[in-house]
Amino acid sequence: MASKSKAFHDMDDAGLLQALADAKEALFNLRFQHATGQLENYASIKQTRRQVARIQTELRAREIAAAEALETQRENA
Repeated sequence: MASKSKAFHDMDDAGLLQALADAKEALFNLRFQHATGQLENYASIKQTRRQVARIQTELRAREIAAAEALETQRENA
């Protein structure tokens, strides 16, 4: 599992946000295909949901790291 999230770890913030938007759009399309009976690979919904979660986790980890760095900077000043 670490190798899957490693790809997101190496991306910059703009790339992560674009990947998140793409994954959410893909998830929407998969749900629409499922509702209309056109979806052949049902596992792709689960895979895409997990991809969205991995991206959101990386974004949140960066947010926390930035807040901690700011707090440390304030303490040292």
